Amino acid sequence: QVQLVESGGGLVQAGGSLRLSCAASGIIFSMTTKHWYRQAPGKQRELVASMASGGTTTYADSVKGRFTISRDNAKNTVYLQMNSLKPEDTAVYYCRLIHTITYSGYWGQGTQVTVSS
Repeated sequence: QVQLVESGGGLVQAGGSLRLSCAASGIIFSMTTKHWYRQAPGKQRELVASMASGGTTTYADSVKGRFTISRDNAKNTVYLQMNSLKPEDTAVYYCRLIHTITYSGYWGQGTQVTVSS
């Protein structure tokens, strides 16, 4: 049974930083691609950052240069470091892992990030 447990959300002032964590179990972590999505109220869920199994990263234009996706294979954990936060970054953030062979996808439960102006 695959489980993704997120943590690290909260309330922060504009310009501040947060680091989100997503701890995975029940899956071979190295055989996944890793993604962070977010969904703001009244908006569609959008892809924020991705990491291929080999480590290549991509970012949405809106967060490029401010957010960094990383992983710790020993801890089966993927992170999203968010710097220079803006009020428009306010959303529920979700991690997603996709198995590279079966293409089965798994979602975390979501963590709220609120950026005050």
